[in-house]
Amino acid sequence: MGMDNSDAKSQTDLTKQALIERLARRVRDVRRQKGLPRRVLSERSGVSPRYLAQLEAGEGNISIALLERVARALDVEIETLIAKHVPAEPQAQRIARLYQRAGADVQAQVQKLLGANAPAGVKAGRICLLGLRGSGKTTLGRMAAEALDIPFVELNRLIEEETGIPLAEVLSLYGQEGYRRLETEALDRVARRTAPMVIAVSGGFVEEEAPFARLLERFHTVWLRTTPSEHVERVRNQSDLRPLRDEPDATARIKMLMQTRAPLYARAEAELDTSNQTPEATLKKLIGLIRARDFMGGGLD
Repeated sequence: MGMDNSDAKSQTDLTKQALIERLARRVRDVRRQKGLPRRVLSERSGVSPRYLAQLEAGEGNISIALLERVARALDVEIETLIAKHVPAEPQAQRIARLYQRAGADVQAQVQKLLGANAPAGVKAGRICLLGLRGSGKTTLGRMAAEALDIPFVELNRLIEEETGIPLAEVLSLYGQEGYRRLETEALDRVARRTAPMVIAVSGGFVEEEAPFARLLERFHTVWLRTTPSEHVERVRNQSDLRPLRDEPDATARIKMLMQTRAPLYARAEAELDTSNQTPEATLKKLIGLIRARDFMGGGLD
């Protein structure tokens, strides 16, 4: 049975919104990687600072002609800004182009070299839990770390410790963009540690293309999922509806976030449904998953 017109329009609107949000993330990420103030990007592209601010905020549309000028000013291909799975880092793109132009013998050598040094050693014992707020990242993260006898690191708490102020004040002072920058910096510091650990990142971390790509390279990742209603119920039980406190319908907001972020969370190596289960039952499943996938490296007794 096909979709009616309203369903089709709703799906089209979601697809369009996802594209706008992806474009906004990519432009922000590439501009920051290159250390370009928005004013400089404006001068190079001929696009006004106000329009660029709207573009990076995911507001309104941009013509292909203007987007081409922005891409050229950022020294990237326009595909980098709009495609689903194109690396945002210019260096990665350059290497990919060199690989594509290389002969079969060179490509074979590269594949052999990467295979010999692939992520098993880099990721061994390093596990990151992903998911929306209320999915169980903090509770399960602490329990899993204790069961595995390794540290648990929650980036939210790390930011609070390093800034010396509560998370709500961090968000108020720095805004969402500033918070994302602090979280990315915190992850990079944690990733430099070589010891095994379980970490949890914020629900929106996956929207930052380049930092998320680095996370996937350095950690085994598990997407924790549950139903929208259970997400909201768990957050209410924490007596903290941030960042949903101003939403008239928190469940609808959660559903929208799930739809837009699901393709990003799906890039995790594994998924675990935490709905309608006790933390203890879910922990048992998580440890079983870690054993089955050998996330600790060298086997887990």
